[in-house]
Amino acid sequence: MRKSSPLDGLRFAFGTLTVLPVRVHRWDRAAARGGMLNAPVAGLVVGLGAAGLGLLLLALGAGPLLAAVASVAVPAALTRGLHLDGLADTADGLGSGKPAEDALRIMKQSDIGPFGVITLVLTVLAQVAVLAQLYGDSWTRGALAAVVSAVTARLALTLAARAGVPAARPEGLGAAVAGVVPVGGALSVALPVVSAAAAWGAVTGPYDAVRAATAVLLALGTAELLLRRCVRRFGGVTGDVFGALAETAATTALVVLSLGR
Repeated sequence: MRKSSPLDGLRFAFGTLTVLPVRVHRWDRAAARGGMLNAPVAGLVVGLGAAGLGLLLLALGAGPLLAAVASVAVPAALTRGLHLDGLADTADGLGSGKPAEDALRIMKQSDIGPFGVITLVLTVLAQVAVLAQLYGDSWTRGALAAVVSAVTARLALTLAARAGVPAARPEGLGAAVAGVVPVGGALSVALPVVSAAAAWGAVTGPYDAVRAATAVLLALGTAELLLRRCVRRFGGVTGDVFGALAETAATTALVVLSLGR
């Protein structure tokens, strides 16, 4: 077996978290660790794509609402909707009231139940509403929000893959990445992301710098609460749970960025 390289982690991150044509050469724990540590990098690419399409439409004369819809559609398209699907499945599992084994079985079913539908609709509406408001305020603020939310969503996955968080099933993406990231490694990724969000927010003023950093921290806190709930409820994490964490973090970050204007 060839020696692991940093590129293995990047390939794992882009190959599993996006639909970009990146071939994953290694599926071992070392590659998974590198992949989850690089998850925010994949988020940055997704976020830049979302912001880029939104700004392009604005430049062509479209309104803030259409730009917002486009910025929400890009992350969904670049993940084949897997994070949104994971959010819906996790909502159905949590809302079922069934024991862990039955809840996990419900989450694996191809259909979406009422809890999933309601959660999915409200989440997408919230994301579009916030981005429409921010694009209406300023092109810069809208683009900032699209990027920060996408990066924060993937950073939540890095933290969820930390050591001590078990997998709910012995197979699947959740089992492949559960517990692969050392706690210190997760924090070493989180701190630069928070700092970068603050620095980018400072472009539009010191208050926006504080708001951007706060948005990341509160989004991660909200995702952590959901993570703990899922671990208690299901016995660990699954690929669906990771998707739910990403969408929860992204939506929370957007909402915080829209407040106090």
